[in-house]
Amino acid sequence: MDHRLAELLDDLYREGRTHDEPLADRLLRLRNMTPAAARLVALLIRVQRSRSVLEIGTSNGYSALWFADALRDTGGRLTTVEIDAERVAAARRNLARAGLEDHVDVVHGDGADALAKAPDASFDLVVLDAERPAYVEYWPHLRRVLTPHGLVAVDNAVSHREQLTAFDGLVRRDGAFAVALHEVGDGLLTAVRRA
Repeated sequence: MDHRLAELLDDLYREGRTHDEPLADRLLRLRNMTPAAARLVALLIRVQRSRSVLEIGTSNGYSALWFADALRDTGGRLTTVEIDAERVAAARRNLARAGLEDHVDVVHGDGADALAKAPDASFDLVVLDAERPAYVEYWPHLRRVLTPHGLVAVDNAVSHREQLTAFDGLVRRDGAFAVALHEVGDGLLTAVRRA
């Protein structure tokens, strides 16, 4: 990662924390992924040599910058989905500021719809950072859209563990995935398809 991008990421993270701090309504917050969690996902993209990544929950594009930088190294592409039009616009601006817009498709829409419309085996990695109670309903499509040895990464797996209990149990009972909880940032749950 070059110095210019690192500075932009630091600035965006600070701005996000300042924005969120006084807001009681979580839906008004930007709720950016922590740098530690975003860094881990970016590392997984590089290790996996991911070519196609889906992020559900773009916010202002903070984590998309991390992922797009990694995908620039692998020759891959990020599709990031956000339901809020103002945040879509902010994400596009931030990606352009970073010079990463050519590696990302920012989609204004619903995560469940994006998953339902995605072709089978179309994503090497899917990042979930949206409305956690919806993830259980996502699961059949998540399984379908993942490539062999594909990976699901779920943010807030420690900070909001109680909201992910049903999803965590569902994934662990599946049997086709190796599941691990990483206590970085707000916690990252990963599930790797065995074949």
